[in-house]
Amino acid sequence: MSQNSTSLLDTSSLQQLQGANIAIVYTEWNEKIVGELVAGCERIAGQFGTTITEKLAVPGSFELPFACRQLWEMHAGKSSAPEAIIAFGTVIRGGTPHFEYVCKAVTEGITQLNLTLPVPVIFGVLTLDNEQQAWERLGGEHGHKGEEAAITALKMIKNSRRKI
Repeated sequence: MSQNSTSLLDTSSLQQLQGANIAIVYTEWNEKIVGELVAGCERIAGQFGTTITEKLAVPGSFELPFACRQLWEMHAGKSSAPEAIIAFGTVIRGGTPHFEYVCKAVTEGITQLNLTLPVPVIFGVLTLDNEQQAWERLGGEHGHKGEEAAITALKMIKNSRRKI
């Protein structure tokens, strides 16, 4: 793991966070990798007593922004409304420009959601040159991106709950 990201993993400020609700939107594409991202997220959620209000599967990363918005609209104003949504997917570079188009679209889509929805949408999409890089980011030398996404969601929920 990079020396620059160690503070992300500091969860001491989350010890008092109670009753957090998150939702997960994940892709069916690259299901083995995405399954491990979700499992890492669930481990952190369990450690902090976080409720995962819904898990919604979509075909691929391109569909993540739409599904995140749809999920929010289905739950807005209800007790099941998530305080954060985590979008998980994996895009692996191939021999065509498809990689660039999908990565740009999902990045811009999630950015737009963060500017328009009242809850944060956490970018948990791995953009990789090859499958080996995924495993380096799922418990290997680059940490566990599923766990990091959950920590990020909890920190953003904590920030959202602050009284200004």
